[in-house]
Parts: sequence; C-alpha cells; structure tokens
Amino acid sequence: MSIEIEVPRQRSETGQRRSQLGTRVLTWLAVLVAFLAALASLLPLYWMLVGSFKIETNAMSVPPEFWPYAPTIRNWSKLLFGESPTWLWLLNSLVVAMGSATCAVLTSALAGYVFGKKVFPGKTFLFWLVIITMMLPKQISLIPLFLLMRNLKWINSYQGLIAPAVAYPFGIFLIKQYMPTIPNELMNAARIDGADEIQIFTKIILPLAKPAVGALAIFSFVNAWNDYLWQLIMTNDRAMFTLPVGVSKLISQLSNYDLGLAMAGATFAFLPMLIVFLVFQDYFVKGITMGSIKG
Repeated sequence: MSIEIEVPRQRSETGQRRSQLGTRVLTWLAVLVAFLAALASLLPLYWMLVGSFKIETNAMSVPPEFWPYAPTIRNWSKLLFGESPTWLWLLNSLVVAMGSATCAVLTSALAGYVFGKKVFPGKTFLFWLVIITMMLPKQISLIPLFLLMRNLKWINSYQGLIAPAVAYPFGIFLIKQYMPTIPNELMNAARIDGADEIQIFTKIILPLAKPAVGALAIFSFVNAWNDYLWQLIMTNDRAMFTLPVGVSKLISQLSNYDLGLAMAGATFAFLPMLIVFLVFQDYFVKGITMGSIKG
C-alpha cells in the first residue's frame, strides 16, 4: 500500500523539478537576450563617444578602430572653445526645449483633464480629432506654419521656434489616458469643501498626475530638442541657431568632412537629453505603466 502511494509522489516531484529547471533555463535565456539587445542599443552611443576622441584620419579608417589608438581632445576643444558660438547654441536649444516642454505640459494637462474628467457635447468627436492629428505627417504642416510665423514676424525668434510645440496631441492623449486612475471622489470632496476648478486642477489633479506629467515632460523636451527640420527652416541668423542646427552648419562649412568633430557635436547635443531622462526617469516609468491600466 505504501509503495503504490510513494511512486506517484516521486514522479510528481521529478516533474516539478524538471518544470522548475525549464523555467530557470527560459528565464536565463530571456535575460541573455535582453542583455544582448541592450548592448546592441548602446553600441551606437559608444561609437559616437569614442569617435569624438579620434583624429580625422583615424575616425574614417578602415577597418574601424573600436578604441582610439591616438586619443585627442582636439575635436572637443574646437567645438567648445573654437570660433563657433557653441555655448550660445546650447543656450538657444535649452530655451526652446524647456519653453516647448513647459507649454506642452501645461496645455496637455489642461486638455487631458477636460477630456478625461468632464462630460460635454462632442467630447468623443473632439478627442478623435486630436488622435487624427497624431496620424498626420509633420511635413504637411511645415509650409502653413512657416507662412504663419512669417506673417507674425517670428522668424529667427524664440517664440517662432516654440509656438508649434504648444499644442502637443500625444501629450493630451497621455494625460487623458491617465485620468481614470485619479478617483472622482477626491474631486467631489473638494467641490463640497468649496474648491473651484482651478484649485481642483492645481491641488488635486496635477499632484496626483506627476508620473504622467513627468513622462510628458521627457517626451516634449526630447521632441523639441530633436526638431531639427523646423529649427533649420526657422533660423537663418547664426546667433539663433540651436545646437543641432549649429553643429550641422559647422560640419558642412569644413572643406573635408570631419567625422571626429561631428561625433563630438552629436555627443554634446545628446548630454542634455540624457540628464533630463535621468532626472525624470521614475516619473517616466510610472506614467507609461500606470497610464495604460485604463483607457
């Protein structure tokens, strides 16, 4: 009797061990694949950083150097302390990106709050209009926007560079998707206590929506920083160039294409985006994950 009961137990334990072993193997394979994918995604950044310390001949050498045999800071010295106003270009980029991010966060938070928490005629139709604008190629609006900025005499100005980023459809969508995670009971309690809409928005909605707002700040900052085409169209004064436009102009004016200098410029332009992401990364992760729970 005891033997008949013991044999199935042994088989069951053996099956569980095999299942656990298979699970561990699959887990380690998944970790290995994720590690290799992360390594592959970091390779361009590594190549850009290493290339910024190479002289022109070594940067263009075949086969390529994966580590600079004769490292130099000439590219960085020429970029940061040469004749070009690189620091002014950096200031312009920061003003444009931070101004665009601030305006986009404010307008998107207000519109997302209205679409997520208010009921009014045509709400669904208007929200789908916002979604449709996300599907349109940006190049379609370049000419109308340029003509509008020219009529306003905003060419070569901060307001001309920032104005198109004030309405950010993706930001409206992100905030609206996050709104269901904020209980309506909190808003009703605030109204009973005599709070008006502005107080509800500033003291309840915004503090509770920090993860989504942080994610939106990253998206809007990076979007404005990398909006090379619009910045190129809107600026022809050297003093108003943003950093991406200024570096590209600097490289194009050289008689020979200096890949090392181009890598230094790309690395320098990448650093502010990295800093912004590191500052807001917690909000970024929470905003993306929690905002997708309800739609």
